Amino acid sequence: MRIERKIEVMGVELISPSAPLANFVQTQRSGNLLFVAGHLPRTPSGDLIFSGKVGSDVTVEQAYDAARLAAINCLASIKEAIGDLDAVKQILKLFVMVNAIPEFERHFVVANGASDLLVELYGNAGRHARSAVGMGGLPRGSCVEVEMVVEIIA
Repeated sequence: MRIERKIEVMGVELISPSAPLANFVQTQRSGNLLFVAGHLPRTPSGDLIFSGKVGSDVTVEQAYDAARLAAINCLASIKEAIGDLDAVKQILKLFVMVNAIPEFERHFVVANGASDLLVELYGNAGRHARSAVGMGGLPRGSCVEVEMVVEIIA
């Protein structure tokens, strides 16, 4: 429970993932790989933070924080799926979708909110391949959505 202690020391609460509102599951395991569905930046009370477009309604700093929270919510789904966040061997891939105005070009800075958290928690095992892309819209008007692929200890 080393990773969960780090999260607790950071003052972060892992919330139980809510049931998806559409026809999918939060995680899907194939061998030692766990595919984590896209997660939004929801608070423990279930509220969505920083709705709107990055570059007009939402600042880069707010979107960075939202990406961090969305990654925390991914970790909550991982914990629910495998029981212990220490069983994550490697974060392999991160996909960060940014709801941004067409002229916005700093998607990579927003995505660092999730990446920085994972490296802080897992060290080298938190380093990952990543895509950060702009979107015309995201569910519920969220400014970001984060999904992951992780390798888990068998």
